[in-house]
Amino acid sequence: MDLPNIFTKEVVEGVIERINKLTPSSQPLWGKMSVAQMLAHCCVPYEMVYTDKHPKPGFLMAFILKSFIKKAVVSTKPYSKNLKTAPAFLVSDEKDFETEKKRLADYIRETQVLGAYIFDGKVSLSFGPLSANEWNNMFYKHLDHHLKQFGV
Repeated sequence: MDLPNIFTKEVVEGVIERINKLTPSSQPLWGKMSVAQMLAHCCVPYEMVYTDKHPKPGFLMAFILKSFIKKAVVSTKPYSKNLKTAPAFLVSDEKDFETEKKRLADYIRETQVLGAYIFDGKVSLSFGPLSANEWNNMFYKHLDHHLKQFGV
C-alpha cells in the first residue's frame, strides 16, 4: 500500500494544515527535540535536495546507507518511536519556530510544484537514484512521523 502522495496539492495542504496546528509551546509525545528543532530536522531531506549544505557521504557510508538503511527509509513501513537520528539530521542548537515552520512549508510546496516526474530517477545524496514513489515515501513518512510525535 502506498503512502499519501506528497506530490499532490491535497496531500501537501493537509500536511501544512497539520504543521500550522503546531505552536512554539507544542511538546513531543516522545523524543528530545523542541518543536522548532523538529521543524528544522524535517527540513534536512529537502536541504539535501535543494542546497549544498550537506556533504556527500564517503564511499563506505554510501555503501552502508544504500545497503542497510535505504529500504527502511523508502518503504511504506512507519518509523518506530525513538529511533537513533542520523548525524546529518541532528539539530541540537535552538531554532526559531516561525522561521523553521515557514521554511519547511516552502520546501514541501516547492517539491509538490516541481512534481513527481522531476523526482523519478533523481539521485538522492544518501541513497542514489530513487523512483518518484521512493521519494514520496521518504518525504511523507518522515513528515508524518514527526507530526505525530508532536500530536498533530
